[in-house]
Amino acid sequence: MRAVLPHPGPGHSVPYRLGWFVARMVLWFVLISVVITTIYRVVPPPVTLTMVLDPNGFHHDWQPLSRIDRRMVDAVIAGEDSRFCQHHGFDQAGIVNAFQRDMDGGKLRGGSTISQQTAKNAFLWQGSGVTRYVRKGLEAWFTVLIETIWGKRRIMEVYLNVAETGIGTYGVEAGAQRYYGHPAAYLSQAEAARIAAVLPSPKKRAVVGATGFTRHHGNVIAARSGAVRRDDLDACVYN
Repeated sequence: MRAVLPHPGPGHSVPYRLGWFVARMVLWFVLISVVITTIYRVVPPPVTLTMVLDPNGFHHDWQPLSRIDRRMVDAVIAGEDSRFCQHHGFDQAGIVNAFQRDMDGGKLRGGSTISQQTAKNAFLWQGSGVTRYVRKGLEAWFTVLIETIWGKRRIMEVYLNVAETGIGTYGVEAGAQRYYGHPAAYLSQAEAARIAAVLPSPKKRAVVGATGFTRHHGNVIAARSGAVRRDDLDACVYN
């Protein structure tokens, strides 16, 4: 049965009319977002807002997860979200740790799970400012949707295809071709770790010829990737 909101008559007050309008918009948003999320469960997102708004243009080559080396999955879990298979979209421990770590600097960063990043990358926009708080609210809603409708394997597949891996480069397939000249299906552990190391800041960090923090971070991810496989931290993706 279709839900119908009673249309306000001419005798209703302005606050009532405004409330009716807002309720109607919220209902339409919920319905449309659920429909789009359901479609993306089986259909690859053709493009994202981040790609469209990128002043550098974009190169994007969708690949199913079966054609992406498992080392890449292990690398992003090791580098971005070690509890990916344990949480339901929000890592409370990670959020608390990120907040505590950043208290001295006065700036909150980190704490986003792969699910949250996927929701943002697939449906929303990047950037800071006032709109960031609106986006965070929408991000939470879409995170709940994809965790419920997609499941972990699909979330990982979409994430690895829409995440920015360099200037104008989106997805690990485009990144592997750009940096290594071969498909993402044949990544070494070191190559996968280097791509994972730039994901938090792909426009500022270099995959090839990385130095300093990025190189060190890549080495750490490569070392942790083995533990991800050994401890079945990627089990929700492959089992």
